[in-house]
Amino acid sequence: MSENIIEAKNINLKYKFVQSLNFRNSLFQTFKKGEKEKRSKTVHALKDLTFNIERGKTIGLIGGNGAGKSTLLRIFANVYEPDSGEISINTDSVSLLALGAGFQNDLPGIDNIYMNGILLGLSKKEVDEKIDEIVEFSELGEFIYAPLRTYSSGMRTKLAFSIASHIEPDLMLIDEVFSVGDARFKKKSDAKIRSLINENEKRTVIMVSHSLGVIEDLCDEVIWLEKGSLVEIGETKEIVKKYREFMS
Repeated sequence: MSENIIEAKNINLKYKFVQSLNFRNSLFQTFKKGEKEKRSKTVHALKDLTFNIERGKTIGLIGGNGAGKSTLLRIFANVYEPDSGEISINTDSVSLLALGAGFQNDLPGIDNIYMNGILLGLSKKEVDEKIDEIVEFSELGEFIYAPLRTYSSGMRTKLAFSIASHIEPDLMLIDEVFSVGDARFKKKSDAKIRSLINENEKRTVIMVSHSLGVIEDLCDEVIWLEKGSLVEIGETKEIVKKYREFMS
């Protein structure tokens, strides 16, 4: 029997949004000076999710906007904790490849590499060993010593991808990073993701992508979510076919 790297049972997570409106922040409603109205909304982001993920598999997470895909990845990464249910992550080596997560705008790119590397579980010595490769892959040149607030969005995404993709975890979580940078860098980043998936047969990869072609090309199985609920989980070709029919 194969070992499960993730075991989830009846996972639930809710968000509560509270917004204060007054006469200064609405273009279409008028409030008297000093008058305030509070509006709250609870979103049930994940609803009673139960499934297991086998070690060594590449899993695609699909579903419409607001399905709960990125939220579920962040539970796997221990960024969020479910309100109820049980989640077992059977490894301490987890990397979330989500562009721009954990960046400090006033620090230069080089310092953000060290900060992110340490947050992803590396020692300073291990980051030292990888730093030249990360900087070279990012193609940022001397800008690596400039504060992040001076970066364009393209430069930020190149740096974020270069950091996260040079970590070699047991469990790699990828959140919509298949269109980073210009066409040439995109081709290079796609190749890097493929190498990370293929170089270690025990590595488990879970990816969110709206590109069904990418999911079909890379994934062994698919988890399909809609509005926080599990629709189906199974072999990629079968689930993607059903999803396409649903979307049409």
